[in-house]
Amino acid sequence: MTTYFGSDGAALHYDELNHDGGTPVVALAGGAALHPRYLGDLAGLPQRLIVPHLRGVGLSPLPESAQTASYWRQAEDLEQLRVHLGLDRLLLLGHSAGTRLAVSYAARFPDRVAGLVLITPPAGYLVDEPSDTPALIDARRGDPAFDAAVAAWSAGPGSTDDDAFNAWYRQAAPLGYASWGEREQAHAATTLYSYAANRAYFSVDPPADLARLLGEVTAPVLVVAGAQDCSAGLAPVRALSGLFPAAEFAAIDQCGHHPWVEQPAAFRATVDSFLRRL
Repeated sequence: MTTYFGSDGAALHYDELNHDGGTPVVALAGGAALHPRYLGDLAGLPQRLIVPHLRGVGLSPLPESAQTASYWRQAEDLEQLRVHLGLDRLLLLGHSAGTRLAVSYAARFPDRVAGLVLITPPAGYLVDEPSDTPALIDARRGDPAFDAAVAAWSAGPGSTDDDAFNAWYRQAAPLGYASWGEREQAHAATTLYSYAANRAYFSVDPPADLARLLGEVTAPVLVVAGAQDCSAGLAPVRALSGLFPAAEFAAIDQCGHHPWVEQPAAFRATVDSFLRRL
């Protein structure tokens, strides 16, 4: 069965990969509100992967109350998923905006966390470290596809319907990769946003002391950065790892915001090694 009941009783969906991969890892898509198909199999990670369709995405409906679909409140859905899976604690892997949900769960249910993998997390809302994305962007200027992507990102979507929003995102897609070859273009073509779910995801502000609460998360944490990530940057991601008592930091070279796409072998080795030690 790939359906469970969320905090409000709604039927929510998840995909499952590698059924025989042992203790499951719950993989949270970013975007926010990207269909999780863009995660693929995360460069062939051998672990059993549980991939939720978050509220308003894929087969999971958007609730009437936007706050229920916020990343702060969807932590309650993850707690329901933990019970559904019959687990004492959760191993969570989040990418980009999905790390906000992983962090929310860790802050609200610290004793229920077996481990966290935070991949290219946006960290500006948690750390004071100045962003180095302007310097990373400047280092890439001169590539026509990249320059066009920067211009599109700066201009914004211009419309809030799903088709226009997705068209805009694909124009800006080269910004998320260290290069723009066939592999990266094919991956970018798999992305699909729900704009309403995106807005709902950010409808509740986390508590002002969220960074302090992360200091009470004693489970092992792996924070993964792309060394050329023009979205999340490198320095703020490194600083985020310092908030956790038992965190490791890994920067993967020659990749941007999607390290499992651009450097699959290095990504798989880094994450698999961490998960096996747990």
